[in-house]
Amino acid sequence: MQDILEGLNEGQKEAVEAVDGAVLILAGPGSGKTRVITHRIAYLIKVWDVKPYRILAVTFTNKAAKEMKERLHGLIGEAVDEMTIGTFHAICARFLRIDGHHIGIDRKYTIYDDSDRLSLIKHSLEQLKIDVKTHSPRAIQSAISKAKSNLEDPGQKAKHTQEYFDEVVNRVYERYEQLLKDNNALDFDDLMMKVVQLFDECPEVLEKYQSRYLHVLVDEFQDTNTVQYRLATQLAGKHRNICVVGDPDQSIYSWRHADIGNILSFERDFENAKIIYLEQNYRSSKTILEAADCIISLNQQRKEKALWTENAKGALITVAESYNEQDEAHYLVSEIDKLVTGKHYKLADCAIMYRTNAQSRAIEEAFIRSGTPYRLVGATKFYERREIKDVLGYLRLINNPADSISFLRIVNVPLRGIGQKSIEDLARVATDSEISLLEAVRVLVKQEEGSGLAKKFSPFLDVIDELTTKSKENDVCGLIDLILDRAGYRNYILASEGGEDRLDNVMELRSVADDYSDLDAEEGLGAFLEGVALVSDVDSLNEQVDAATLITLHQAKGLEFPVVFIAGMEEYLLPHMRSYDDAAQMEEERRLCYVGITRAKDRVYLSRTFRRHMMGVSSTREPSRFLGDIPERLIQSPDKPQSKRQKMVGSLSGVGLPKGFLKAGDKVKHETFGDGIIVASFPAKDDQEITVAFKGGVGLKRMMSCTANLKKI
Repeated sequence: MQDILEGLNEGQKEAVEAVDGAVLILAGPGSGKTRVITHRIAYLIKVWDVKPYRILAVTFTNKAAKEMKERLHGLIGEAVDEMTIGTFHAICARFLRIDGHHIGIDRKYTIYDDSDRLSLIKHSLEQLKIDVKTHSPRAIQSAISKAKSNLEDPGQKAKHTQEYFDEVVNRVYERYEQLLKDNNALDFDDLMMKVVQLFDECPEVLEKYQSRYLHVLVDEFQDTNTVQYRLATQLAGKHRNICVVGDPDQSIYSWRHADIGNILSFERDFENAKIIYLEQNYRSSKTILEAADCIISLNQQRKEKALWTENAKGALITVAESYNEQDEAHYLVSEIDKLVTGKHYKLADCAIMYRTNAQSRAIEEAFIRSGTPYRLVGATKFYERREIKDVLGYLRLINNPADSISFLRIVNVPLRGIGQKSIEDLARVATDSEISLLEAVRVLVKQEEGSGLAKKFSPFLDVIDELTTKSKENDVCGLIDLILDRAGYRNYILASEGGEDRLDNVMELRSVADDYSDLDAEEGLGAFLEGVALVSDVDSLNEQVDAATLITLHQAKGLEFPVVFIAGMEEYLLPHMRSYDDAAQMEEERRLCYVGITRAKDRVYLSRTFRRHMMGVSSTREPSRFLGDIPERLIQSPDKPQSKRQKMVGSLSGVGLPKGFLKAGDKVKHETFGDGIIVASFPAKDDQEITVAFKGGVGLKRMMSCTANLKKI
């Protein structure tokens, strides 16, 4: 027992030892919550002799699940393999493979990702003859996802119809559900909703899982939605040993239908719940922690915490202003280069965070121009690359012959002379006979052998039938090899632009498949397809590469970096324009800023621009209100001590710089370029790097003050 509790602070020890009943652990950022969860599990097993298979631990990312397993392996060894650890989606997918048949779910179902779902929504709109230009497929998809997160099937959703858009959603929802059923497919929301349905309709199945799991632990509880909360309470319904860990101040996923009320009302739903606070921060400097606290303390929807740290005071928060997004990007990259050149940090220590993906473009361009290595999280995802989707399409159709989305993707890949007209003719056969597209091909080839349509589809059917037969004896790696060779996919991609790189990507997929080679062939294929369907952006983040990270604030949650830059600290961006008419959304924007700042260990840079080009319009920008929440004593301008006279919004006014230095707003004259105005100014050792907007069509020029020979006018 001593080994398990060794090194834990008092709050952490209390959380580890509180093993009976409902427990709410309010864990501030950097307070060691992962360590608490893993040591709590080890405590249950080693001290209380709880069998590992009787413990269920839910995380919110695969990356977090992997980290938890690795830490637990060091504490309890091979026993970790007997536990159930994973995301809600992964755990529910496992439950449905085992028991989904009780509610009519075939164990070989396909999990449809975002692009698959959108395709099915569009098919639904086409079949209902609803104009996609008038009704956005993505908006409808979001509405259906919200309904499922709230445990509303099409019938229940229809009861809440208020506007015409709701009526359209209801009609599409009903058709979409039928198409999912026809394709033997589930979407991400179904994975959880169907398990709730399974538990509701089959009490004996619920009893099986309730009896098995003596202890249920849920991490990041502030980000649970209605269906996830219901699942957690169902699974813990018998023994009532539920431990949830979270922080209302880090609830930033309402757009994914997360409900902050779940953690705020936990004590009401679980009487006599024990509340434990983890308030010591091990990550950030005192300055960073105080700045973050000044921002988040203005929120109303929260539970008060007194975060503190034994870390050093650390550097002041750097607040920088640039003229536009190009100047901002140049500053960010230059500052990173300076930190690395000074040998204080590696590139991988630095992260640039932003509110919207669109902000990454200018920053990427600045990295490319400077030749500084970077990695962009959330760019074209590996599993969304064309060649990867193609190979997965073959594997999915082999595993689930009813999958029409995969059929349509690969039926003419490589090219087989099958055009849209042939597809439409085939679709009519499938619709008339109420069978899948693949089965329609089989009927067509058998009944109309020799017809032009049958001849077009026959070679494809031969390939799929051969691959399906081979899937009984080949693991996933072997199947990928067969797809490359027997289906002609290797020659197809090698003949395309970037063919060698695309083939390398397929080989990388094959490497992933190798992890499933020790499973039975049929079981391995299903497990592999389930695994790749549940991968997220952050899961594939390679922390071994020495490159600066570009990432949205939402994606950065759960990560940490020695140096954090937050770009775009402006009104209507952070906080986002969509939050201005909704007090709850404005509080979430404040939480998002708080999350970004608390990712940092040593240094925080907050950057804003004077002008920004957004949504096709260039306009002047106001500094984010969150900048004004940080006390002036915690702020400095780039490379210079903070002046007492300088405003807390961090405007680069030049106050505190050596006499004679130019500042933003100064009007100047240049011998060649003529009259202009300084729009940005950055100290550079004993000089200044300035950006001047010149009149007469000359535009912006960046120069060093000592060599520019500018005259102030």
